[in-house]
Order: sequence, then C-alpha cells, then structure tokens
Amino acid sequence: MSRLSALLAGVAVTALVGVSVYYVLAPRSDDKFAQCRSTAIAGGSAAIGGPFELVDGTGATRTDADVITEPTLIYFGYTFCPDVCPLDVARNAEAVDMLTEKGKDVQPVFISIDPARDTPEVVGAFAHNMHPDMIGLTGTPEQVKAASTAYRTYYRAHDAEDEYYLVDHSTFSYLALPEDGVVEIFRRELAPGELADQIACFVDAA
Repeated sequence: MSRLSALLAGVAVTALVGVSVYYVLAPRSDDKFAQCRSTAIAGGSAAIGGPFELVDGTGATRTDADVITEPTLIYFGYTFCPDVCPLDVARNAEAVDMLTEKGKDVQPVFISIDPARDTPEVVGAFAHNMHPDMIGLTGTPEQVKAASTAYRTYYRAHDAEDEYYLVDHSTFSYLALPEDGVVEIFRRELAPGELADQIACFVDAA
C-alpha cells in the first residue's frame, strides 16, 4: 500500500470511529452541567476517564491525580501524525489561550498512543512546541493502553513497513474537572472560539 493510500485509509477510519463514538453518547439533563452540554456521557461522568500512570517529557511518572488538578483538556494522538493531530492540538492550544484571556485557566494535555516512537523527550518537545503549558505524556505500551481504555479511545498502528507508519485513532478532546471527572467530549469540527465558549460554560458551572 502506498503512503498516500495508507494516509487516506487512516483518515477514513479515524472519521468513521469519530462519528461512531459521538453518536453512542446518550443525552442527559439531570446534572449541573446540563445547560453546557451538546452531548452527555452514558452512565455519567464515571463512565469515561479514570486512573492512569504515564510518563512526562522529563521522564517523571505522572498520574491522573497529578495532571488533573484544574480544568484539563485532554487529547490522544501521536507526534508523527501527518495532519489530524497537529490541527486538533493547535485548535486546543488556541482555545486554551482564549480562555486565559477570559481569566479561566485550563490545562492542555497530549497523550501519545504511539509509545514505540514517542519517547518522553519526543512527546515533551511536541507538547511544548504546541503550547508552552501543555503536558505531553507517553509510557509503556501497557500504560498507554490502560489510559486509552479508561477514556474509551481507539487506536491501531499500521504494519511498520518503515519509520513513517500511520496510526488510526479516534479524534475527540476530553474536558476533565478535578471533582467531576470527564464532563464533556468535543468533536474536532469545533472552531477554537466555539470550543473555548463551551469549556467556559463548564468551568463557570463547576
């Protein structure tokens, strides 16, 4: 399979997974964030998210309790991603800056689903380049899988014919609050301003 064919296939699968995950979210109105939601998490905030143990750009072990100490915007991707991840992470970074201008602090986080290539140094540099406050996390394949499972994300690496192999993955961003867990899942189609406005609603309602 050519690199172009693999790329197109990866984008198609990513889009399909995104649509599939989005539409299994069941609407709710019995929580304090009801006025903010465009979706709701089936089973409540405990259904997605949970404990993880990963490694940051300095090589230090970081748990969910270490990372989610304030409103936190989490994205699962990989640094070799040719198109989707950089655009999504840049969108998140821009939204975080908009929120800062409004006096609302939100921690951006990038979790790699490609631990074979994304060493702590690589993921740390990527995160810092996208936003100076962004936390980049990676880990062993087992640690990454556990975090992905907790957040119900999908990823699958193509056969590694060379160092430029692609990884299919879901493309949601997750807003987690320290006291409430994951409260919303955002689609990649949202513009930075729309994302910032929606996050601000949750922060104000917390």
